[in-house]
Amino acid sequence: MASDQEISLFQVLVQQRGLGEYLVFLKQLQTAAAEVARLEHNPALAKVTIGERQFSRWTRGQHGSGPRPLTARVLEHLFQRSARELFGPARAAGERSSRLPAAQCIEPGASSDAHTRDLLMTAASESASFAAYAEQSNVGPHSLEQLSADIRRIVSTYPNRPVVPLFEEVLSLRDRCFELLEGRQPPAYTSDLYLAASVLCGILANASFDLGAYREAETQARTAFVCAEQAGHNGLRSWIRGTQALICYWEERPHDAIRLVKSGEQYVPENGTAHIRLASIAARAHARLGQEHDAVAALRRADEYREQAADDDIPGGMLAFPLAKQRFYAATTRLWLGGDANNREAAALAEEAVALYESAPPENQRLGELSLARMDLALAELAGDEIEGAAHQIDAVIAVASRRPTESVSRRLGQFARRLAASPAGTSAIGLSLQDGIMQHRRARNELPAGGRG
Repeated sequence: MASDQEISLFQVLVQQRGLGEYLVFLKQLQTAAAEVARLEHNPALAKVTIGERQFSRWTRGQHGSGPRPLTARVLEHLFQRSARELFGPARAAGERSSRLPAAQCIEPGASSDAHTRDLLMTAASESASFAAYAEQSNVGPHSLEQLSADIRRIVSTYPNRPVVPLFEEVLSLRDRCFELLEGRQPPAYTSDLYLAASVLCGILANASFDLGAYREAETQARTAFVCAEQAGHNGLRSWIRGTQALICYWEERPHDAIRLVKSGEQYVPENGTAHIRLASIAARAHARLGQEHDAVAALRRADEYREQAADDDIPGGMLAFPLAKQRFYAATTRLWLGGDANNREAAALAEEAVALYESAPPENQRLGELSLARMDLALAELAGDEIEGAAHQIDAVIAVASRRPTESVSRRLGQFARRLAASPAGTSAIGLSLQDGIMQHRRARNELPAGGRG
């Protein structure tokens, strides 16, 4: 970069092209930004601008570390020179480096009254320009209200909608949210946007998980947590740690799941059920490891959190952890622990969960969770030699999964089929019919194109 004593190529070209006035330069810059954004298919470039204060510094040879990458790209398009050349010495670029107007080449130590007056006027003008710049915002209350409304609609309908089309809708909203964050807005709006971005990335993590893309789900969850950190929202921090723990649980990494639960428990939610969810996930992970004492303690902790929970989750919907879900997580825990007493307890808990889910209006039913609760009930009934009851639950699960398949339900069906094949009931007429039905369902699902699996 050119030193403050040397005339830069940027200074020379600005003068040669008659761009010394800020508003004239800004108009040319905006035109160049729109052109390069269109050519490179990058909407962020169209939003590039330079404040009058920064422009004034550059035309006085005060370049600092030079422009940011996006700004540099627009300047390169405008002047057809690299940023390194533009902010390097004009003589190095072979340009005529005649002296700039005196107003831009004031000798050090000048103390005339005219210079002092010019200096004061320039400083005041720069401050006024910065104040106007600080008041600019690319988002207002109406935009944030619409974004919040879209998120509330999505989280309330996610549990009973096909996953792939919903994923595409959420992805579009997330991209819009990221674009807004790259612009300028008051700090309070920035916090709201980070909160929205955290929720949207959390939904994408959940959807990726439902589609069996666990690595992608982990990436989305990490980004969601970063955004929750920027928003300073404990409830989301806790909920996202729960999502990460859940992914580890399904990837057969119960130790990592427990570690993430402990991390999430450090954040006391502002309201809602995030800690109930964490404790319930921990119970299943401990049970998966055969740690009955810790599993039962976690179930007890979830009950205590339920008694203390105040107000509803924000924004609710899929981010909430209702009693029905707590009961079916407890049922899964008991099934992992095994034994006659735990199997009976699992059957009772799963039956209660199914009843609670079915009591919701059809448009609000959580179809995937209801199916998983039915799977727990079917496994408990199979363990109790109630093959007809198990068959009733499996038939209901397959009917729903044919319309809204998810990876977790598919895996549980496979688990049930293996348990059934190894049990005496597996050779019965009902047992053989069940195995055939599960096999046909899984074959049909595997034959679907990717977009048909939502």
